[in-house]
Amino acid sequence: MLLCLTANHRNASLDILERLSVGAPSATRALVEDEFFVSGAVVLATCNRFEAYLDIDEPLTGGEAVAVESVVDAMAEASGVSADLLRASVAVHSGADAAAHLFAVTSGLESVVVGEDEISGQVRRALDTARDQGLTSSELERLFQKATHTSRGVRNRTQLRGVHRSLVRLALELASSRVADWAAARVVLVGTGRYAARTVDALRARGAGDIRVFSPSGRAEAFAAQHGLRPVADFVAAAAEADVVITCTADAVVHAEAFVPGHRVLVIDLGLPRNVDPAVGAVDGVELLDLETIRLHAPLQEFSAHADARVIVGDAAAEFHADRLAGPAISALRGDVLKIVDDEIARARSRGAGDDVEAALRHLAGVLLHQPSVRIRELAVEGRIDDARAALELLHGLSIDAPGGAIDDDDLWATA
Repeated sequence: MLLCLTANHRNASLDILERLSVGAPSATRALVEDEFFVSGAVVLATCNRFEAYLDIDEPLTGGEAVAVESVVDAMAEASGVSADLLRASVAVHSGADAAAHLFAVTSGLESVVVGEDEISGQVRRALDTARDQGLTSSELERLFQKATHTSRGVRNRTQLRGVHRSLVRLALELASSRVADWAAARVVLVGTGRYAARTVDALRARGAGDIRVFSPSGRAEAFAAQHGLRPVADFVAAAAEADVVITCTADAVVHAEAFVPGHRVLVIDLGLPRNVDPAVGAVDGVELLDLETIRLHAPLQEFSAHADARVIVGDAAAEFHADRLAGPAISALRGDVLKIVDDEIARARSRGAGDDVEAALRHLAGVLLHQPSVRIRELAVEGRIDDARAALELLHGLSIDAPGGAIDDDDLWATA
């Protein structure tokens, strides 16, 4: 059974998200390694959300609720957040709802800036990380691959395609009321990762030309050479001359002592965990624009998702769930038919038949199986998978167990 626990910009504070992004990944890894009911886990942590996708075994009645409580307790302990507070800040999705939620997230429909560019890549990297750590399962692999496919469908078939929305672009839009002329602005960028590269692109799209880069880990020279920037070795000296400072790094926290009181500078903190101590905002002349402020000012109407994008996501989730329900029935039918084919091939070979007879029989089996397999999937989509199971039992004598059931809403707590 699939389970998703999500804390995001709608239901959790930035402080909770920050703590989860630091501590909870190790907790989910321990759950897979130590808990008998967690078969796999993929963690997605971004600047506006923390999500744990789990593949749960259901050995006992009510095992779903036990799994949720165990996961929450483990994440709370690892993150330094009380279990009660975390429980109030996390929404729970299971089964088809978990799939629908991930598909919407991957398509950018749940972001602060709806349709943002970055999230689909972040989802792919979350799966890659889990894969590298040996934490995925076949069900999670199938789920995340379907999510990527769905995201492409949304981008190719709706007006979200090609709009290049992102959180950094929204931040720069908000900052434009404070920056009279981006072409004349002196910008210092802290960070050299993927997000920093996107920030450079967004700054240049605004007309910024004087962009300098500082790296706490010493990578400024290489990043500057790759992107045509000026590297700086002394952040304090650079900040004293800057009009705008943008941070997006995992390597440092900027404190108030780094800024000269009275020097007017706009500081944009895009990091999670925070890259800028909130006390920086109290320094005379410094204006701090952080993720909390950015998300409060997101133009929700302008960036609202189109109804057809939601339809695509809903259809994809229904197909995913239907494939899961139909899988055992299709496998049982294929196994039954292919056993008959194997027996016939063995008899034909005993009479001297060659490879061409085997190939013909296997091809015929595939042709005969195709239409029943399609119909079983269609019945699953229509909510009539029990009719397919009954037909297979009546016609083929096959008894097919249903895959693990969905969570009863009465057994779980959840927040909107």
